[in-house]
Amino acid sequence: MWHLNATMAVALTVALQLTPSPAMSAPPAEAKVSPAKIVAIDGTKLRRVTLTQKAADRLDIQTGQIGEGLEGRKTAPYASILYDLAGEAWVYTNPAPLTYLRHGVVVDEIKGVDAYLRDGPPAGTPVVTVGVAQLYGAEKGVGH
Repeated sequence: MWHLNATMAVALTVALQLTPSPAMSAPPAEAKVSPAKIVAIDGTKLRRVTLTQKAADRLDIQTGQIGEGLEGRKTAPYASILYDLAGEAWVYTNPAPLTYLRHGVVVDEIKGVDAYLRDGPPAGTPVVTVGVAQLYGAEKGVGH
C-alpha cells in the first residue's frame, strides 16, 4: 500500500512542477484598443469617425449647434469650420454619441464667432467646435 501512495506522491509532485504558477506565467497580453474606428461611407469619399470615450475626453471634444440667424440664414460656430487643402469648407456633425461625420458647408460670411452659411446641415444639428482638426486627421489617417 505504501508503494501506491509513494507513486501518487511522485506523480503529484511532477504534475505540480509542470503546471506553471500564476506568478511564473506571463501576464495576459492587453488587447490594444484603437482610439478611433474609421468606417467608409458607401458612395462617398467620406468616413465615419467613432471615438472611444477615453479618446474623446483626451481630445476634449466639444460641440455647438447649427443655428438660424437673421433672415433665416443658417449659422455655425466659426470654430466648427474646417477648410481642407482644396479650400472646401466642412463641419463635423455629431449624429450619435462619440460618432462624427464630416459635412460640407458653404460659408457666406463670418461675423464675430458666427459663420453664416448658404448651405449646410439643418438648424439644430450638433457640430464639433473643439477637436475638429484632430477628427480630420483621424479620418484621413494622419499619423497612422
